[in-house]
Amino acid sequence: MEAAASPYDAAFWITCAAILALLVLSGFFSGSETALTAASRGKLRAAMDRGSKGAARALKITEDNERLIGSVLLGNNLVNILATSLATALFTRAFGESGVALATLVMTLLVLIFAEVLPKTYAITNPEVAASRVSPIIAFVILIFSPVVGAVRVLVRGVLSLFGVKTDPDSQILAVREEIAGALQLGHSEGVVEKEDRDRILGALDLAERTVEEIMLHRSGIEMIDADNDPVAILTQCLESSHTRLPVYRDDPENIIGMVHAKDLLRAMYKLIQDKDASMDALQGFKITDVAMKPYFIPDTTSLDDQMRQFLKRRTHFALVVDEYGALQGLITLEDILEEIVGEITDEFDPASDHSIKAGEDGHYWIDGMMTIRDFNRATDYQLPDDEANTVAGLVIHEAQMIPTVGQVFSFHNFRFEVIGKEGNRVTKLRVRPLEVPAAAADSDA
Repeated sequence: MEAAASPYDAAFWITCAAILALLVLSGFFSGSETALTAASRGKLRAAMDRGSKGAARALKITEDNERLIGSVLLGNNLVNILATSLATALFTRAFGESGVALATLVMTLLVLIFAEVLPKTYAITNPEVAASRVSPIIAFVILIFSPVVGAVRVLVRGVLSLFGVKTDPDSQILAVREEIAGALQLGHSEGVVEKEDRDRILGALDLAERTVEEIMLHRSGIEMIDADNDPVAILTQCLESSHTRLPVYRDDPENIIGMVHAKDLLRAMYKLIQDKDASMDALQGFKITDVAMKPYFIPDTTSLDDQMRQFLKRRTHFALVVDEYGALQGLITLEDILEEIVGEITDEFDPASDHSIKAGEDGHYWIDGMMTIRDFNRATDYQLPDDEANTVAGLVIHEAQMIPTVGQVFSFHNFRFEVIGKEGNRVTKLRVRPLEVPAAAADSDA
């Protein structure tokens, strides 16, 4: 009588070795996917500039995320399915019908621990280094699997198109701006990034998304020179003004005929009175239009990014903003745009009263009504919406649907707004504090 064949023969150990090798490959694919998708392209570019060939290769293969992920997933699924099939056959041979359940349990644990969690944890700790190391092999895998991945890509897009879903092969998983902004917000919440640093970088990123209308000085606050004024009065006005550039108008403030620089004005007047026998009467024949520069008008829809480029290109710092009908809306300077990045810029000529927000010990903020919502949010780290209005006073008027009177109180967007100053129809001063609980509805009292 022949002896029963042992289940632990050479074929058994060869199958075990094959399963182990397939688990290693599965771990490699899982870790590679994590490393290549989590690696910062900025850090890879910096490593490439330092001469890293692996980083250059990783940067190249991550340009097409769809092909990369498709190839890695194809390889990962192939080895996982093959390893599970071999394990099922092996355990069925050793333990009979109960081997199927046992193989499922054992392979689930092995794949979870050694082919998923362990390699992914390693890859996420230093994704750029891991991506550089695996890039040569992954590049070869992409090359081998490219025909299959291409066919799968066409099939997937065809199926999605049946449901009205359109895919963009050139789109990134995350836009660069959102990725940077998210990293800054996360870093600030964790205490790694200072608030001032976050605001500066986000301010620079937002320039292309914002228009000059949002930050311009409104026409009601523009200081102008009447071209028909007496030259001595013009000189006195320029000397007393805190601005070096002033618009010049004739007859109507809407009729801007030029822009004068204080240095040009003083030089021209000095020439008239520099003789030792000259007196202030020599200024009577002075015409401000002789030194005024041609006004520079821009539409109120111009983005801050474009306008800053225009300022640098034209070598000027001052522009007048008009609406679609050509009516004057305000003015903007290069300093206004820079303040959106670095914050408020003041000098010895700026009045101390220009600080438009003051914090009280009771949690209130006393603010200028013309303070922009964006400046308020940056100063307080709150998030008042700026979709419907540019200034805090404008937001109060929009929400109240009325011109408020002094003493009225409104509650909306989880804030309490009290009107404490008004000139004509313009709200000049507000007292604001956050509410502890969201307001159910806006209320007002005289």
